[in-house]
Amino acid sequence: MERNIDKKGKFFIAAIIGLSAIFTPIVSSSASAKENLETYNWTREDVSNLTINAQNTAPEIKKDELVEMTSESYIWDSWPLQEKNGHPAVVNGFKIIFALSVPNDVLPGKRHDTAEIHYFFSKDGKSWESGGPVFKDGDALGSRQWAGSSIVHKDGKLQIFYTATGDKNETQLSYDQRVATATADITTTNTSVTFENWSDHEIILEPDGEYYQTNEQTGPEESSYAFRDPYFFQDPKTGEEYLLFEANSAGKLEDRSYNDEYIGSVKFRQNHENPESSKAFNGSIGIAKASNQGLSKFNILPPLLEANYVNDELERPSVIVKGNNYYLFAKTHSEKFATGLHAPEGLYGFTSDSLFGGYQPLNESGLVIANPTDNPYQAYSWMVMPNGTVTSFVNYVNVDGKDIYEIGEQSPDYQMEHFGGMLAPSLKLSLTRNESKIVHEKKQGVFK
Repeated sequence: MERNIDKKGKFFIAAIIGLSAIFTPIVSSSASAKENLETYNWTREDVSNLTINAQNTAPEIKKDELVEMTSESYIWDSWPLQEKNGHPAVVNGFKIIFALSVPNDVLPGKRHDTAEIHYFFSKDGKSWESGGPVFKDGDALGSRQWAGSSIVHKDGKLQIFYTATGDKNETQLSYDQRVATATADITTTNTSVTFENWSDHEIILEPDGEYYQTNEQTGPEESSYAFRDPYFFQDPKTGEEYLLFEANSAGKLEDRSYNDEYIGSVKFRQNHENPESSKAFNGSIGIAKASNQGLSKFNILPPLLEANYVNDELERPSVIVKGNNYYLFAKTHSEKFATGLHAPEGLYGFTSDSLFGGYQPLNESGLVIANPTDNPYQAYSWMVMPNGTVTSFVNYVNVDGKDIYEIGEQSPDYQMEHFGGMLAPSLKLSLTRNESKIVHEKKQGVFK
């Protein structure tokens, strides 16, 4: 998600170190809960098994045939209002979706600097009406908001979890990231949806420095810092409630130790060159367990997955359950893989018969959906719904072989012309044990 490309083509990750004080953890830990948790290592060997084929390549997106949800704004990372079981919610006949948004005169590569969450509603799930910003001006925490998730409680209240980025009223952009939440009543008429009677916004998760890297622990050699993208998950097997989130493995680069398990099997390691620069890649998928009914207190737990020496940005993680299998997903950019690994912009997934531990990469490598090789940036921010529908947004299309850095060197007109900033056609995904395949393309913006 966090790409910022300035007008000179310089590429900045919107998770670069900010000048901020160390985070003070506000989440409690449970030693007994951690004893049986096993963190899966996504290895360089796994990624080296990757093949791009018809079963994992998305159809080409034809931007000119798509419809903008709003003519005034770009939208990108999106998610539906969900029931606690993960299925899209319907409130008095309305479906509701949320998305990051900026006015469409903002240079696409700079959109994360001013992002706020907007919402849209529809009765047919096809034609969407804009409700505008979710939060009243000044209510949200941080200087801007990044992605999250939203659920509806049994009493009809909305609860939204989001990334509060930067500091309110800051004069220079900073990149502190915390997970925040707030609740509101959902009010509907025959033609509209509004949110009223908001609670106070509160920070509910911050990196602890033990499992998850703090901003202060991040050094200049590391291109990314992340503690963001909360995703609510209720385990259907236990009823227990969690937040997943994107993070980085804790500790400073100079203190980070090498582990053979990061690379792969003995046979693979014998013939694989592991560049020293790979040490700076430390993406992870974190998890915290709710400890109160109001979902405002969480016990932070060890990561479900780490990608040390492999990848440093595993964005918008989520999990669904099908049969006895848990399917864990995350998205990442091609340039976020460590030196020596070659993998596409795409959706990656892992499966286990337990929420904690035992994960294996889908399709032997983890690759689930890749953009076409001749349109490598056409979509991003894929989200898998419980029925296998996969949503995303239109990113950069028809860029004539330019890589993401070269796109940033083009004129503002070029960047705006080739950026989508709208919902993409959804895809249908088939999941069978440890394999996945794209079944077919669905209509634009279908969440169910």
